[in-house]
Amino acid sequence: MKKIFFAFIFSIFLINILNAQDLPRYLTEEEKVLMKNYTPPASNPKDINPPPTPVRTMAEWEELQGILITWTSFTSILSQMVSYAQTEGLVFIVCTDSNSVKTYLTGQGVPLVNLRFLITSFNSIWCRDYGPWCVYSGVSDSLKFIDWIYNRPRPQDDVIPAFLANYLSLPIYQTTVAPNNLIATGGNFMVDGNHTSFSSKLILNENPTHTEAAIDTIVNKYMGIKLNRYVFMETLPYDGIHHIDMHMKLLDEETLLVGQYPIGVADGPQIELNLQYILTNYQTCYGRPYRVVRIPMPPQNGNYPPTGDYYTYTNSTFVNKTLIVPIYGVSQDTTALRIYRENLPGYKVVGINCTAIIPSLGAIHCINKEIGVLNPIFISHAFLRNTSNTTVPYEVKAYVKSKGSIASVKMFWTTDTLAGFTQVNMSQASDTFRAYIPNQPLETKVYYYITANSNNGRTVSKPLTAPVGFYKFLVTNTTGITANENKLYYYTLYQNYPNPFNPSTQISYYLEKKDFVSLKIFDVTGREIQKIVNGIQSEGIHTINFDGRNLPSGVYFYTIESNGWKDTKRMLMIK
Repeated sequence: MKKIFFAFIFSIFLINILNAQDLPRYLTEEEKVLMKNYTPPASNPKDINPPPTPVRTMAEWEELQGILITWTSFTSILSQMVSYAQTEGLVFIVCTDSNSVKTYLTGQGVPLVNLRFLITSFNSIWCRDYGPWCVYSGVSDSLKFIDWIYNRPRPQDDVIPAFLANYLSLPIYQTTVAPNNLIATGGNFMVDGNHTSFSSKLILNENPTHTEAAIDTIVNKYMGIKLNRYVFMETLPYDGIHHIDMHMKLLDEETLLVGQYPIGVADGPQIELNLQYILTNYQTCYGRPYRVVRIPMPPQNGNYPPTGDYYTYTNSTFVNKTLIVPIYGVSQDTTALRIYRENLPGYKVVGINCTAIIPSLGAIHCINKEIGVLNPIFISHAFLRNTSNTTVPYEVKAYVKSKGSIASVKMFWTTDTLAGFTQVNMSQASDTFRAYIPNQPLETKVYYYITANSNNGRTVSKPLTAPVGFYKFLVTNTTGITANENKLYYYTLYQNYPNPFNPSTQISYYLEKKDFVSLKIFDVTGREIQKIVNGIQSEGIHTINFDGRNLPSGVYFYTIESNGWKDTKRMLMIK
């Protein structure tokens, strides 16, 4: 009798979930009960094995045929997304009634162009989390979909990837059957397009029958992520869903956009620790330190999590040459949009107000999924960084691959964008192409981009926004760089952790190269309290423990100097 009663209650919960279309991104209380006994929808037996040949998972900034959205709640936000995205490609709209969608869009003044309607059932708007992942055979051959087990008891959402694959006549491979069963969510997966990925340790917690090595192997087989190149980071205290798209974003293969909070506030301390872990243990796919761009996270009426909503600017999305950013009608919006524009030259950066949707723990990135083009041209290029070289030409090297053969690859460069670019044909050796920019005198800024043409008529540039967008580097003897030089902050002083502290705290910093370092502690009067570093140190991350047990409570400052670079931060000791 108890089993019958439980089955009845379970069925009532399930019916409620199936009919709910305003579900939050997080698990509801009813879903927490359902999840304990939830069985995902049955898989197609043909699709449960990994792709038969190695694959590469595409990055968000690569060329798209369009994006996927699910038309349900928050239609004002969705309609603005459609308006921006349809100018860049197709918009695949999952809905139950295309006519009602068309009527709403027309009422909002949105043209009905480049729209494709997928009439099917669904549970929620969060298609980033349950949508398919686009992979290419080899590097840039045939497009395929990868589908995980969705980490929510929302069966209609969970089968949408298969529905879309059928609609587009694409093969789909699903991680639904042991030993390759994997529960995962799209908002907790970042990929650089070069076989490196990032997630919070949520994915470890939700797959308790798998070791970290086993998950690494599954993602290697299905997604093409290299072994030991899947970066797992600690979950955050106040992010209730533990999806990394709520606090960080890859802007390109070597640039991490990281949400920044005031000292010691909300998830700021753990985000800093996670960032230090990445910088200490991993380099980019090109074997160089990651460039870090910080973007201040805004408060809600002066309050940060847990007392305020989880306002985030990192939850943005690429749609070819447009970037859509969540904004909140606050003064910090202007700064956030400026940071994106400075670091993504040539992109059309637009904002959509997300104050209505953010209480559900999601924003722009969460409600769309990119769909790659069928015949891409893949360009992998480690952009040139600042240099002191004034005597030898600068080599521009790129790996270029397409489904068909490459007809030509050209490099364009200039020292004055108003004067136009000089075209140089790149020489080919296998799939690697090279060209040279003439050496320049000190203090010269050099701008360049790459364009490839395939024999099937495709043309793609790197960066995608060229010639409006471009790479740039400076010929200089000055060490350290500014935020918009397309390069890592080579010297970085991090906020101490914990802060406030009692009686000890850790101070970390990153050095570009081996050099003499001075790290001093001062009180509020400017009096030097202690010199904790005074000597030669190697390149990389350093962490120093500061013990203040013999000092009174109060505000202190720590100042670092190395190779002409100097920075100071404030810390608070409370006994």
